[in-house]
Amino acid sequence: MAKLEKIEDIIVWQLAIELTNSIYAITNNTAFNKDFALRDQIRKSAISVPSNIAEGFERNSTNQFLYFLVIAKGSAGELRTQLLIAKNQSYITQSEFEKINNEALEVSKKLGSFLTYLKEFKSKQSKNIQTF
Repeated sequence: MAKLEKIEDIIVWQLAIELTNSIYAITNNTAFNKDFALRDQIRKSAISVPSNIAEGFERNSTNQFLYFLVIAKGSAGELRTQLLIAKNQSYITQSEFEKINNEALEVSKKLGSFLTYLKEFKSKQSKNIQTF
């Protein structure tokens, strides 16, 4: 893997930004706009995903990055729950739900894979340090 020099290089961050854009698009509809609590909460969850990826990256610590990636993954799960609630309240259609839920699932899976990669990378680093 190439060295990540800026947050914009991280594919899962890019996908999380797209997911956030999708959430804003569906929450701008009239039915959703009347439920301030759910609208604001689902937007906060969506914003939390790329924001936590960015915050962890900027901390310049593998441990901190891992911590914030876990939080981002949790926010993606929270978002999926809120999407289901929105569908059940008829704020979004089944097809809108499926499209955005699939985006959220993809982000969640990629976060999981990234976490696994970073944990393995960290483990290899610590083994190399111990051999000196």
